Amino acid sequence: MISTNDFKTGQTILHDGNIFQVIEFMHVKPGKGSAFVRTKLRNLRSGAVIDYTFNAGTKIERAQIDRFQMQYLYANGDMHVFMNTDTYEQLEIPASQIEYELKFIFEGMNVDVNFYNGIEILGVTLPDKIVLQVVETVPGVKGDTKTNASKDAIMQTGLLVKVPMFIEEGEKIIVSTQDGSYVSRDK
Repeated sequence: MISTNDFKTGQTILHDGNIFQVIEFMHVKPGKGSAFVRTKLRNLRSGAVIDYTFNAGTKIERAQIDRFQMQYLYANGDMHVFMNTDTYEQLEIPASQIEYELKFIFEGMNVDVNFYNGIEILGVTLPDKIVLQVVETVPGVKGDTKTNASKDAIMQTGLLVKVPMFIEEGEKIIVSTQDGSYVSRDK
């Protein structure tokens, strides 16, 4: 059990039978009345984000989330197969559960798979930035570097990214997994 006064961003809690991750929290002490904690919580089962207010000092049960590094192997219809890199066990995760993450995952990539109580699969955690290869883009025009012009590029995963004009097919670039934006060239 943890107190709402001890909340931290990224912490996982059990509340109303669901598993939530604390996205934001703010301690509020009004002029009159008791203090409270205003939070923004992400439901780890459904992905929904809710606002919830707790009384200050309320005890909440902590949710134990385990992360195991796994390698993405392949898509099997609507299921995606991952392998534990330590035990070589394979598991399938439905595409609907990792829909956003699939834009960034390619075969052979290592990701963290999140489990609740070691049994229930909650999803996949990606690194903040990943390296992807450009497989299709229009050639850049010489002299287009003065303006901050950008063009569309399709990555090896099928993700469409706006890139600067100097990026060519076959180059590897760093992409943010938060919003799918271009960060820089890979060295």
